[in-house]
Amino acid sequence: MDALVSPLGMVSDNSPSEAQSVDTHGEAKDYFVERDGVRFAGTHLIVDLWGATNLDDPAHIDSVLREAAIETGATILHGHFHHFSPNGGVSGVLVLAESHVSIHTWPERSYAALDIFVCGICNPYLAVPVLKKGFQPERVQLAEHKRGLIG
Repeated sequence: MDALVSPLGMVSDNSPSEAQSVDTHGEAKDYFVERDGVRFAGTHLIVDLWGATNLDDPAHIDSVLREAAIETGATILHGHFHHFSPNGGVSGVLVLAESHVSIHTWPERSYAALDIFVCGICNPYLAVPVLKKGFQPERVQLAEHKRGLIG
């Protein structure tokens, strides 16, 4: 799947309906997955970066998160990042056809909190090496939650 990328703060030319896949019978896929006998909507990673760098640079953060999202196999629809002051933190989100990637940074503590939620065949764990390369954290904490579990 080719990942689509749109510029910072811009909506892609593809509408969400165009980003959906259709199965061979012409029906829209629900993107639920099954792993180890468990069926669920997607994987949500909670990622804490400690001792991280470049946490007050919105352009750098945007670039790293876009690369990370593409690495998961996701389709980027829209991005928005807010810089709280010239030397302050950044909050931002990439809206994906498959869900989202969000970040909140505290540069004064060298800390960043990220959510990576993707559905379907996207693999959020593939984003982690990109985050490590882009932010050079001393320590990474990960937690996983399967969303939309079906009994």
